[in-house]
Amino acid sequence: MACDCPLTQPGPTLAATCGGAPFMLFMGLLEVFLRSQCDVEDPCNRPKPPSLFHDYDFIVVGSGSSGAVVASRLSEIPEWRVLLIEAGLDEPTGTQVPSMFLNFIGSEIDWGYQTEPETQACLGEVGQRCYWPRGKVLGGTSVMNGMMYMRGSRKDYNDWAAMGNEGWTYNEVLPHFLKSEDNKQMDQVDIGYHAKGGLLSVSQFPYHPPLSKSILKAAQELGYPIRDLNGRYHTGFNIAQTTNKNGSRMSTAKAFLRPFKNRQNLHILLNSTVTKVLINTTTKQAYGVEVLREGKKSTIYAIKEVILSGGAINSPQILLLSGIGPSEELKKVKIPVIHDLPGVGKNLQNHVAYAVNFFINDTNTAPLNWATAMEYLLFRDGLMSGTGISEVTGFVNTKYQDPMEEHPDIQFIFGGFLANCARSGQVGEKVDNNSRSIQFIPTLLHPKSRGSIRLKDFNPLSHPTIYGNYFSNPEDVKVLIEGIKVALRLSETKALRRYSIQLDRTPVAGCEKISFGSDNYWECAIKRQTAPENHQCGSCKMGPPTDPLAVVNPSLQVHGVDRLRVMDASIMPKVTSGNTNAPCIMIAEKGSDLIKSRWLTAESGYYYSNIPNQRINRQWGSW
Repeated sequence: MACDCPLTQPGPTLAATCGGAPFMLFMGLLEVFLRSQCDVEDPCNRPKPPSLFHDYDFIVVGSGSSGAVVASRLSEIPEWRVLLIEAGLDEPTGTQVPSMFLNFIGSEIDWGYQTEPETQACLGEVGQRCYWPRGKVLGGTSVMNGMMYMRGSRKDYNDWAAMGNEGWTYNEVLPHFLKSEDNKQMDQVDIGYHAKGGLLSVSQFPYHPPLSKSILKAAQELGYPIRDLNGRYHTGFNIAQTTNKNGSRMSTAKAFLRPFKNRQNLHILLNSTVTKVLINTTTKQAYGVEVLREGKKSTIYAIKEVILSGGAINSPQILLLSGIGPSEELKKVKIPVIHDLPGVGKNLQNHVAYAVNFFINDTNTAPLNWATAMEYLLFRDGLMSGTGISEVTGFVNTKYQDPMEEHPDIQFIFGGFLANCARSGQVGEKVDNNSRSIQFIPTLLHPKSRGSIRLKDFNPLSHPTIYGNYFSNPEDVKVLIEGIKVALRLSETKALRRYSIQLDRTPVAGCEKISFGSDNYWECAIKRQTAPENHQCGSCKMGPPTDPLAVVNPSLQVHGVDRLRVMDASIMPKVTSGNTNAPCIMIAEKGSDLIKSRWLTAESGYYYSNIPNQRINRQWGSW
């Protein structure tokens, strides 16, 4: 079916992301076919460049897993002008295909962050730096993640509340998860923990590789249950539910922004970098932002609030550039101190993993071919409609975790049978003798190590300095080694032996002199081939004013600065037990309700602006 609106080409093409001549013709033709599919390309619902107002009621900075939700929910109030500012482009067509999710790491829609040289991790990487991909695109990292919909455990949120964050227990945040959710498989989930009718489509991918089901059988052999991991229990295995709809990615931009393209009170500004928040130094109130667009700086005013939703790296960076943060660090980079807030950039956390490589017998054809492509183009089914065996996940308690507690300390992610091309080698690609490589990836869920983010200089376009500090707490290594041992036990089950599965016993470079398979070997391997899971959080910690590292209060307002909030993964006091996309959406849902509760109870026809020396006489409904 021909699309009624003119096509544009936002961002990198699939051919450009494949990085090799053998894929160029195939991927170029595939992109042409994809762009003719209106449900994938969706040209009529993409944002158009707005004619900017002088001022808005709310300015939302960052359009990722949280920011797109905040802008959508605030613009539900027709009297409120809302501006959403994104540094990147619109979603590229290829990102809509689930199997292509790895292609866009390292592309122009990826911020491409790297940590400073690590002393205990990523030792085998160039410069001992860990790579941290983050989405620089409308929809943020929800455009380039694995789409897994995981909320975390009940204890995660109860712990947040116990740390002084009233209103954030599991029972109190659950309604905000449910508000977003449009679950397409209610018959497969626990009653009372899921909902229909929300803006975010949640379901399993249409197609499951046979190996996915074999992994579940292997888990059952070891005594792990197969069940809804977002429901009554949080340990066990399953084919995860994901943010997809009919085999196409459901980013937060697609779910929360495109349906409301005709809202006259919602403007979306792309390719625009917020360089700082403007703060009235007398009243300590935020009143706007400075924006760099096409090489020119301009000021846009916020009548009510500025909301930062840039994520765990960009939100603290913007606060620091605005003069909000540790005074000594700000002085070093010659940023005038507006408000001394020691916790900005501290408490940085991330899940960390190790990929255990195996070989299995496989005589099937390569998963990326025209038969696979046509199955997707015609029916939205087949290998391209999913992420291979990455759709499977499992949560287990190691010996370091109370076995009776539903608060797992290891998550399993799997890699292989992915119908895509790869920039630098493909997980699940054919190797010699008709075998295929797959990976079992135990992931540390409750890291005790903490990192930090600082400004490199006062240039807002410079990447901040990131200290991951992986494994600075040795207990993290011990837990991850136990996760590797579970991975090995999975490989020894009857369900997987029929694939002639074999552990890749090639020693990790730098670990050759250590007995293979010993704890000392795995510690060496973990530190040299560290796999960050890209669930960064915690750098604008939520907590009461008595917490020396707290940046925002339980209403997500920045301590000491009025009309400025942070709503994204950076506010998490501790990282949740699983993928962080769903919790970020929940944070935005709850945060939007908190904003509404403040301003909808105090509205009047006329009001004074918090912009210095300006009075706004704008009557509701007249514009």
